[in-house]
Formats: sequence, C-alpha cells, structure tokens
Amino acid sequence: MADEISPALARRIALAAQGFGRPHPPAVGTRQLNGVIDRLGLLQIDSVNVFERSHYLPVFARVGAYDKELLDRLTLTPRGTRAQYFEYWAHEAALLPVSALPLVQWRMQEYRERSHRESDTWAQANTAMLDFIRAELAEKGPLAASEIEHDANKRNGPWWGWSDVKLGLEVLFRWGEVFSAGRTRFERRYGLPEQTLPAGALDAPLSREDATRELVRRSLVAHGVGTAKDIADYYRLKVEPTKQALRELAEAGLATPVTVPGWSKQAWLDPTARRPRRIEATALLSPFDPVVWERTRTEKLFGFHYRIEIYTPAPQRRFGYYTLPLLVDEQIAGRIDLKSDRARGVLKVQSGWTEPDAPAEVEQRVVPLLQSIASWQGLDAGVEVSDWGDLAPRIAGALGTPLLPRS
Repeated sequence: MADEISPALARRIALAAQGFGRPHPPAVGTRQLNGVIDRLGLLQIDSVNVFERSHYLPVFARVGAYDKELLDRLTLTPRGTRAQYFEYWAHEAALLPVSALPLVQWRMQEYRERSHRESDTWAQANTAMLDFIRAELAEKGPLAASEIEHDANKRNGPWWGWSDVKLGLEVLFRWGEVFSAGRTRFERRYGLPEQTLPAGALDAPLSREDATRELVRRSLVAHGVGTAKDIADYYRLKVEPTKQALRELAEAGLATPVTVPGWSKQAWLDPTARRPRRIEATALLSPFDPVVWERTRTEKLFGFHYRIEIYTPAPQRRFGYYTLPLLVDEQIAGRIDLKSDRARGVLKVQSGWTEPDAPAEVEQRVVPLLQSIASWQGLDAGVEVSDWGDLAPRIAGALGTPLLPRS
C-alpha cells in the first residue's frame, strides 16, 4: 500500500519544491537567477504588462528585488552561440535552459510531420513563403517579423491578425528550424539555429519515450508531489505516457507512489523532496506561476478557486482585471489586482481581497511586500489603493494613505 502524507505536508512539499520557504538572498546576481530557472525548469512568457510581464514575477516571488535587465541579458538578449536559454512551447510559450533542447525536439518533429502529412495546412499552401524566410535569415541574420520586407508582410485583420511573414516565422519556430534571437520591446527576433544556439545543441535528440521520461522526472522534482495529471501538465504532456513514465521512474527509485487524503487520484512524490515543518513566505504570484497555473491543482492544494478576468467585461469582474494570488506562508490568503502607473510613478492597488482563512493581520504582511514591489518597479511615488474588496481599506490603513474611490 502506498504511503500516506497529509494535505498540509503536501502543500509544504509543493511550495518547497518551487523554491519557497528560504530567506531571500542579500543580493541577487546571475547565479541566483539561474538557480531559480533551474529549479522551476522554465519561465512562462506572457505579453500582458499592466503590472509587469509574467516571466519576471516568479523570480521576484522567490528571491525578492533583482535587476530585470540582468534577467533580460540572460534570457532575452541575443547571445548567439553563448545562449543559455531558448524559447519554445513547453507549458505554453516559455523560456527553457538550452540543455532541455533534446527533450523537446520530438515535439518539433511531430509538428513538422503533421504539417507535411495533412494536405490542407497553411505550411503546405505556402512553401514559397517558408523558403523565402529561410533565405532572408540566412542572408541577413536574425530579424524581427517587422524587419522582413515582403508584400505579404501586412496584417490580415485587426491588431492580432498575423501577416503571412509572421505566420511563416511561427511555423518554422514551431518546427525548430528557427529560434528566438532575443526580443526588442518584447518583439521576438528570429534566427537560424547556427545564428542563435551553441554548436551541437540540436545534435543529440532523444526519442519521444526517453524525452517524456526525463520531462516527467523534471516535472515531479518541480512539483515535489502531484498526480499524474498535475505532472503531465507542467510540460503539456499526455497523461497516459506520463503514467507509464512514472511507473518506470518508480522502478528506478526516482518516484514514490503516495496517497493524500482528499485527493481523488493517485499521487506521486519526489523521493528527494524536502519535507519542511513549516513554510515562511509572503509573495504575490503571477497567474502563470507554476504554483497556480494548473487551476484544479491550485484548488486541491490550497482550496483556492482562481481565474484571471482579463477577458471578462469590466462590470462582470468579481475581483479585478489581473489579480495576483497572495501567498502567506503555507496558504493562499487572498488576491490583489495591481497596475503600474509608470507615467506617475505609482503602484496602484486596484482591488484587494482576503480568503476566509486569511491571517488576522494579513495587511501587515502585505504592505512591506507592496513597498518592495514599488521600489523594484521604480515607482518612486508610492502605493495608491482603490476601494474595492475587503482587504483594500486594511492595506490603505496600514500604509497610512487615503482610500481612493474605485475607478
């Protein structure tokens, strides 16, 4: 019979596996940034920057204030054959260590084969465009879509309508024929492998089965504990191959079956996972932080129902446009909707809410965090709080600032 661990211990194991429960380092340099990404395995990318772009936030949540330009130099600045990270579709669009390339090449191959196998794909109908893009990059080096001159480089609809040039670049990107050569104002530049990757980075692809087993192992380490569905979701794998990989890892002593009361499915434990007696942390989590990105796991671990409301009409929003879950020690104690008013130098708390079991003086934990965030964002005019949600007036009171009418 599988060992049993309590729901509280499962939460602590999961948070510790994600890097919580340790003091923030006194200074954050390249080693600490690399350490966070190595622990997580990837940083999900998202373009919304009403407060801050998503990939910056998991790092701040785990190590505190750091130089975002340093992270950019590591991950988004063109580094050619010295690149340490690459972009690809892992858990959605993400930054991954170059060492993970052999683990996703089977996926690139499957995308390529599917496009060639099915007769009605965009790629089949636009082989001349793909050849043109390859030739342009070979001749001119890495380029953004907007820098490629072609009659078809015009949007096909509103602002989200991609041109044929952009579509072609994305097809080749998905196939692994072009890679990110950095970003400028968040616009991706594209280059051929020899222009963007270290020599030999693509020379040792793994079979789908071997790659899946290693991705499952990495996912289990990043989770600490989770169901097969949780573990599969981390790298967007299918559940049945994940279950098979877990059984093979268990035979090798790299995964342990356990039960967690209240969880309806079999759980798996990383045998090397820390089992802390308590977690001390105060952090706001990106909607795309691995702790909360799989919403059913979030409910299972924390009893916290979470949805972002970007696409919800404003009058119908319950909590705010881009609410961030508030982690206080071992629980998600609330949610706060933030906006960076860069023109005025103000961090705006647009709403603040507590969960039913939030600590009594939770605002005393929140205020230093908000002040640290404002400083990290360079918002020197301070923090403003709007009157929406039960936590908002408590934050304003603890800050000693007036509570503003809800906009």
